[in-house]
Amino acid sequence: MTPAGNAAPVEPGQVAMTAKMFLLVLLQTLIQYPQMVADGLDEVTRLRMELRAELLDREMTRLLQELEQSSLERSVRAWGALLWAALQQGDFWALAGVLGLLLWLWFICSRKSRQPENNGWEEGARDGDGGGNEGEENHDAIEWEVNNGDAIEGEDHDVANEVEEDDVIAHNLRWLLEEHIQWPVQDLEEGSEMTTFLMDSFVIIIREIVTNSSYPVPQRAIGVGSAFEGWSPREEDVVYSVLVPLNPPPGHTFHLEMDTSGHIPGRNFCIRVEPVCTCPREQQDDNVLCSLHHPEDEQRRNEEPNFLNTLCTGSYLDVEKTARWFYQLVRAVWPALPESHSWQIVLLPSSRCCKFKMSRDRESLMVEVLFGVQEGNSDIYVSSQPTEALFTPSTVWPETYAVAEMKFFRHIARQVPRDSWHLKCLQLLVRALLGIGFSTYTLKTIVMHLLNTVPLSGWRMRHFRQRLEDTMEYLHGSLEEKRLDHFVVGNRTFPQEILLPPDVKTAEPPNLFHRLAQDPAAHTQAMNECRE
Repeated sequence: MTPAGNAAPVEPGQVAMTAKMFLLVLLQTLIQYPQMVADGLDEVTRLRMELRAELLDREMTRLLQELEQSSLERSVRAWGALLWAALQQGDFWALAGVLGLLLWLWFICSRKSRQPENNGWEEGARDGDGGGNEGEENHDAIEWEVNNGDAIEGEDHDVANEVEEDDVIAHNLRWLLEEHIQWPVQDLEEGSEMTTFLMDSFVIIIREIVTNSSYPVPQRAIGVGSAFEGWSPREEDVVYSVLVPLNPPPGHTFHLEMDTSGHIPGRNFCIRVEPVCTCPREQQDDNVLCSLHHPEDEQRRNEEPNFLNTLCTGSYLDVEKTARWFYQLVRAVWPALPESHSWQIVLLPSSRCCKFKMSRDRESLMVEVLFGVQEGNSDIYVSSQPTEALFTPSTVWPETYAVAEMKFFRHIARQVPRDSWHLKCLQLLVRALLGIGFSTYTLKTIVMHLLNTVPLSGWRMRHFRQRLEDTMEYLHGSLEEKRLDHFVVGNRTFPQEILLPPDVKTAEPPNLFHRLAQDPAAHTQAMNECRE
């Protein structure tokens, strides 16, 4: 051995060979002690991991064969010379630090691999529910789930056939995602909050204007529809729908009369407006008479514009006149709102509601204001929304269940796991079937029925494909029977915290496929579209 004081100079080739040997030893350690994984990996992923391990073993063997060509004695001398040179030059602690860093990184990777399976993906799904990166994270998570598929059950199955079948299903789902689905990047929660704040500002000022007048008194707007339920049929044109309840002005009352003619499908009402007496029980003189009985007020009511001769047709509240009245109020009130300094508003034509679009820079907000009258103290209203009929009289107000449905989705959101994908399932189906004969409300109804029957723990990401299949099977079965029951009307299992009028609970559920039952050609077309 060469004395320490006269250490032989280290040749560059020896240093390179020694470094290569060190890296190979480290690589061999990692291969011999692989990272722990969860037991839930499917057959396809396991085969890929085994193939990868074989490739690494082959590469390891090849490199070891190269090293065997060098003598062991030369390698040992190189190691000793390298360490001694490092000690002489003061780099020993740098080398020790590098070795410690590599061992620490390997330890951290090993610890992470022992965590339960899918933790990272589930956290990504939770974080993506409301942020701007939701689209990218959700798409990656779905693709991960699709590529893995369901675990292959039973040792008697042919692995090759199962893998081929999963590949076909994965390809079809990827095609749906890429061709039909654009995960929303717009923050629906932020847009809903902005819409609610804006409508509160409108209603506060409008109520000041109509106070002590003979016009309806608008109440605080209620967010309804898909955007307030947490999903959207279309990303490019999200509509924030709100329902503004109307209370009768002082001295008047609303009476709901059901339309029993049967000309328009569903439950429809007319709102009869009646003046009521507000005179004190003990009348002393004419000065205490109410507007109904005071002679001068009665004459003024007949001559001047008022609630009855402005917003009513005969004795019934008119939808179209009410929409024009609110439209004029929005246009008059807008300059008084703080938002008018930074936003631009464009009022859009509509006969049964008030629509407007707000925009600033690259932001835009489409708002649809519906009007309604509450049925008692329940969550059911009659509203200004249009009906399925080709012509809806302006005095007809269809019954709406939008508030109850919105509260149902919030009720579900409080009970499902945080990583539930029930809204993404609904959104995917609605977007994939846009342009086909099935309405958004049809698919929403089916998903609500499933949410009411399938255990809520079964809506996680790993159950995504099964829930899609359940929905399509439900649709196919309903088409075969030519019947799809309404979800709210006649549903006695509806959550008790959502208030329904007694007649809504006990009524016969309307058949949403009533048209298919009456039109064989339409039924045949719907069956073909379902198979497509």
